[in-house]
Amino acid sequence: MGGGMGGGHRGGFRGVDEDAQRKLNAEAPRIAGLGSRVVSLFSAYRWRIFFTGILVIVGAAIAVVPPLIVQRIFDDALFPVAGGGPHLELLAWLVAAMVGLFLLSAVLGVAQTWLTSTVGNNVTGDLRVKLFEHLQAMELGFFTRTKTGVIQSRLQNDVGGVSGVLTNTVTSILGNVVTVIASLVAMILIDWRLTLIAVVMMPFLIFVQRRVGQVRARIAGETQESLSELTSITQETLSVSGMLLSKAFNRQRTESERYQAENRNQVVLQVRRAMSGQGFFAVVQVLMASVPAVIYLVSGYLIAGGTGAITAGTVVAFTTVQARLLMPLMGLMRVSLDVQTSSALFARIFEYLDLVPEIQDAPDAITVDEAPGPRGRLEFADVVFRYPDASAEARATLDGVSFVAEPGQHVAFVGPSGAGKTTILYLAPRLYEAKGGAVLFAGADVRELSQESIIDHVGIVSQETYLFHATIRENLRYAKPDATEDELIAACTAANIHHIIAGFEQGYDTVVGERGYRLSGGEKQRIAIARVLLKDPPVLLLDEATSALDTVSERVVQEALDEAAKGRTTLSIAHRLSTVMGADVIHVLEAGRIVESGTHTELLALGGLYAELAAEQVAASRVLDTEAAVEQAVTGGAPAPLADRRADRAPADSAGADAVATITAAVPLLAEPRPDEPIYPPES
Repeated sequence: MGGGMGGGHRGGFRGVDEDAQRKLNAEAPRIAGLGSRVVSLFSAYRWRIFFTGILVIVGAAIAVVPPLIVQRIFDDALFPVAGGGPHLELLAWLVAAMVGLFLLSAVLGVAQTWLTSTVGNNVTGDLRVKLFEHLQAMELGFFTRTKTGVIQSRLQNDVGGVSGVLTNTVTSILGNVVTVIASLVAMILIDWRLTLIAVVMMPFLIFVQRRVGQVRARIAGETQESLSELTSITQETLSVSGMLLSKAFNRQRTESERYQAENRNQVVLQVRRAMSGQGFFAVVQVLMASVPAVIYLVSGYLIAGGTGAITAGTVVAFTTVQARLLMPLMGLMRVSLDVQTSSALFARIFEYLDLVPEIQDAPDAITVDEAPGPRGRLEFADVVFRYPDASAEARATLDGVSFVAEPGQHVAFVGPSGAGKTTILYLAPRLYEAKGGAVLFAGADVRELSQESIIDHVGIVSQETYLFHATIRENLRYAKPDATEDELIAACTAANIHHIIAGFEQGYDTVVGERGYRLSGGEKQRIAIARVLLKDPPVLLLDEATSALDTVSERVVQEALDEAAKGRTTLSIAHRLSTVMGADVIHVLEAGRIVESGTHTELLALGGLYAELAAEQVAASRVLDTEAAVEQAVTGGAPAPLADRRADRAPADSAGADAVATITAAVPLLAEPRPDEPIYPPES
């Protein structure tokens, strides 16, 4: 990379399959004004780039001066053409000059490396941050329709590839051009006749070397694909989920065999890569060694024929310069692919930077605090919504939905899967944009409010709790970075999880593991609730927050949710009707419309869809001849109540501790089965 005394400047894309790379380049998007946009990335570092260019030119030019000094050393100092013994004083000066050039070249090389590295990596870092921030601004729908791996590839592989372009390719092109020109000039100055001979043989050498490079590049591409497959197997198999799956199906041996097979393939490819082109290399070595030999031969004939002054210094200097010419020429032959590849990488990056978020703040957007209504009021006014990837023939996900949630009110949504319940929770904080009607937050249309302001007033608890691979404390402070220890404890106490955390050896400094796998489902969910409590939002959105839990854990978590919902406007979704029985109003959705509304009692009396859903859940939960056994266990027939035997039970004075009794108390609500209701197991 550096200028230095070794004349070979290399580009940023070595060891790749050129045909495959060109195919990828052809698939890159076409971006208007790409060149000017790439140049603009360097505007903040233009002076460093200017000095880098000067250093490259000077370093490349200096690289061909020592051979000229060598000529003077041989012809004037060691073996004076005029005769006589060595001229030691001149020899000392020439050697000192040569060493000084080596030293200057080394210093220039270090300086050039530092400049190119700082400029290239700073521009790469700026581009990476810019792309990451832009992706953060994209709407939720972008991430639901785009593979995470594709996004990561743009952010890591493409931007990482650009780093090589920024730090290598430009200086490589400039350095190689200067080196080739300076070398040719030096060769002509030394002897123009020998230059013609060397130049005539050079294309053949370059052709052979290029063929060898193509063979090795193809094998290198296969090797990289094999490495990618090994990495994929490792990631899939040794992740927590992959390990659970392989152990659950007793497939560890199969996975090991799969890894061994790919590893054997990798070993074979590595050997092929090491041995590929060895015959070609032998030919190239012979030819490269032959050029100086031919020069010696021609020089001998020229000296013998007396056609011109050919000295020993001329021959040594010429062959030294000629040896420096091959690598720069080969590097320039790769310029087209390097430039094409760098353009493709930049095009893919700018394609993402040019994406326009579907949801953006209005120029005159206001905050929730500036809205005319109370902070906790939510209203849907004849809302219509259809997901962007839905077909034109498909029904709207929401079709004319209207309701009002007053501050402090608990509004629940139930209905069959696909009815549009979760979509309502997406639209409330403007994670998606309504296609018709209006969503009002604190009395203002959400399109008139800033997105940050809306999110600051909303807390979301979903059924898929996401915890970082960090400590419990760090996961909690994600909601409030400056939360005090007392605030953490208060939030966790309200969420029925403090007593569990206190029992851990490291307490709040316990690392939860990847996606919180070291905790139970109920523990993870309660930490998520505590995290929302730290945020202290006026509006709470609960999306099937207890659906993945067992019955007792559900009651403990439900108690925490009830605590979190106090004084807040709460919109909740549930398939288990027992979790929404106490809601102020329950809306029943079907095919994107609200078909029933009322309290639990009112909806049961109505005898409609809600009553049918309740009957189905009762039938699904009924187990023949178990009522008496349950009553006996709860009243003392069993060694200890189930709640007392659970490792994650709630404190004795909380409602969660009496979970089984609460469930049993609800048994009278299970009406006798309808005449057409099947009994499981069937009576013999």
